Amino acid sequence: MARDTSFSYSFLVLPAEQRRAIGAVWDFCRAVDDAVDETPDRMLAAHRVAEWRAEVARLFGGETPVTAQGLALKPFVGTLSLSRQPFDDLVDGVEMDLGTPRYQTFDQLVGYCRRVASAVGGMCIEVFGCRDAIDYAFNLGIALQVTNIIRDISGDLQNGRVYLPLDDLSRFGVTEATLAERRVTEPVRTLLAFECQRARQYFAAAQRAMPAGDGHKLVAAEIMGGIYFEILQRIERRGYDVFSERVRVPKLVRARIALQIWARSQLSACGLTRSARA
Repeated sequence: MARDTSFSYSFLVLPAEQRRAIGAVWDFCRAVDDAVDETPDRMLAAHRVAEWRAEVARLFGGETPVTAQGLALKPFVGTLSLSRQPFDDLVDGVEMDLGTPRYQTFDQLVGYCRRVASAVGGMCIEVFGCRDAIDYAFNLGIALQVTNIIRDISGDLQNGRVYLPLDDLSRFGVTEATLAERRVTEPVRTLLAFECQRARQYFAAAQRAMPAGDGHKLVAAEIMGGIYFEILQRIERRGYDVFSERVRVPKLVRARIALQIWARSQLSACGLTRSARA
């Protein structure tokens, strides 16, 4: 959820007012996420999550926010009529990261991804003026988060977290101890290929769910998706080695992806083509 270079490419294509709004949304979400990720002490992290829950209540309850992020976001809550539910969902999702999260089934993992990723997508489509793209936001959010989970297996292990469904580990004969060895054994490779295919399915579902004629409104989201799809492809091309180093997309490649998707969106707006990702 970091407001890093990957996402800044998508921000650049937005009109100035939308860029300011999405920046405020993103900074708020980043701060909520940091309540757990940047706070090793569990009790203190729980307290900070509660503080952000109260800040969301202030944002949508007519009170004055008390954080810099809340103050920056407050004007857009009114002018863009942002919905409260995605913000509450995000706090709920971040709270799920307290302790050492495990998910038995993929459906349970989807519930987590919906809160920490699809909810953010729901906020974004309201900024983009495309409120009927909720299914698109849901599916793209799952695709991005599952890609993140695959890429960050090694780092998550260091924090005592395993997001891959335990049922999937069992199905392919992989244990947490196996993952902790940080070796791409054949069972690990088969497991990660399976999870990458799941991410691909959600990327494809997002494309199918895109409202007709609204591709130009969702170009920033499409750029995010394009860059993360490239991450997914690089994981596959590396033989699913997510342990030796963190898979990244070079800046020039990110810029090329952003330019291609932006150009395609302009053609689509003119009725000449429609973007697709398989």
